[in-house]
Amino acid sequence: MFIGIDHGTTAMRFASGTGQFKLTREEATGFTVADLGRLCPPDDIEGIALCYSMGDNFSKISAIKKIKNRGIVSREGAGKHIGGGTKVFDEIKKSGIPTVVIPGLHRGSPTDPRFKAYSHQSSPEKVGIAFEVCHDLGDDIIVSDASSNTVTLLVSAGKLIGAFDACIFAPGTRHGALDVDAIRRIDAGECTANEAFQQAGVNYTLPEEGNLRMRTVAMFSAMECAALLLLNPRARVALAGSLAPLIAPDVESLLDTDVAVYDEWCASRGLARIATDVFSGAEEILGLGVDL
Repeated sequence: MFIGIDHGTTAMRFASGTGQFKLTREEATGFTVADLGRLCPPDDIEGIALCYSMGDNFSKISAIKKIKNRGIVSREGAGKHIGGGTKVFDEIKKSGIPTVVIPGLHRGSPTDPRFKAYSHQSSPEKVGIAFEVCHDLGDDIIVSDASSNTVTLLVSAGKLIGAFDACIFAPGTRHGALDVDAIRRIDAGECTANEAFQQAGVNYTLPEEGNLRMRTVAMFSAMECAALLLLNPRARVALAGSLAPLIAPDVESLLDTDVAVYDEWCASRGLARIATDVFSGAEEILGLGVDL
């Protein structure tokens, strides 16, 4: 049995080829390896693919024993720090179960160098999403993951080309880019940049009336997809994340194309699929090298 673990904004999601479960980030602070028994007996686990935070200090899919500082440059910066992801990472590492850690996309990644105008493109669970979507739709895809934040990735000829991270372009419900108002509040000492980032989503910036929040997320998600279609006009488009079913009709209308819809389990399922391939001998996943 192979398992994928998605370190999401609000929850940790665990999936195998036959089942899944999730823990809130707060619940995950009490995680033990015995919890994986909800998927299968822990002794039956052949391999795990795990994510942690931004995954920005390494660029290959790597054995957990080779990862320093849990694979991140620093815990400081964008994101909410609770401790659930840390607990899961450390318990899995202590267990001795064969485990690989998935990198995020950043300046050290083998993506199109033009995307490296920004230091960070995507957190690692999005690699799982892209791999799952490619399994279904082929080697040329664009997938926009919309939930607490919105991140959109491009895969061409089976290789990750680049992505728009949440703090760059489209807002989600909680997170978004820092606009002029946010910069003024930061400069005035009213909040930190991280606090501003966590209150830049549509739940904070727009009223609920008229479904405006979801229509806005849909518009910006479609705009990210349209931007990436410039680099690969033949790519098929997909949506993932908790908002995907809600925004899909508007995204289809705006892009004038069919859009495949995936649920919140797309990342953990894709990670389980990565674990299966890596521990079966794959030397590369979507252009990312493997270092066991």
